Amino acid sequence: MYLDYFEPPADSPLGWLTLTASEDGLTAVDFSRGLLGTRREHPILERCKEQLAQYFAGTRTAFDLPLAAEGTAFQQAVWQALREIPYGETRNYGEIAAALDKPTASRAVGMANGKNPLAIVVPCHRVVGADGRLTGYSGGLARKKWLLAHEARHATR
Repeated sequence: MYLDYFEPPADSPLGWLTLTASEDGLTAVDFSRGLLGTRREHPILERCKEQLAQYFAGTRTAFDLPLAAEGTAFQQAVWQALREIPYGETRNYGEIAAALDKPTASRAVGMANGKNPLAIVVPCHRVVGADGRLTGYSGGLARKKWLLAHEARHATR
């Protein structure tokens, strides 16, 4: 496993991000600095840090990285659907379930969304409740609110 850290800009309330990768691709972007292990740089992690810096600067709207997160076939399908939500927009769990041709799977979509190991890169923060309210986020609702506001601010440019 390759491990590195990224510190968002000072005007972001997100705190440190822990980045991990395998030889195949990025495996995690996590809101912590608590993963154990020796820091080991890798080109994928360097690209991820560059792209995160661009995202926070408002100049990147999508990530172009090889991804290698582990998950079930259904989780992988949900995570791919998350990547298709346009920058600056949101979808609700039901809309994602319908897009997957599983209209009754809103709760399962929510569970898969919550297991997304690639915060920001796979934009699970763009998923809201059916009524448009912010719902749970593994990084905390304050971070989700900040990410959505950041994207809204830069999407109109």
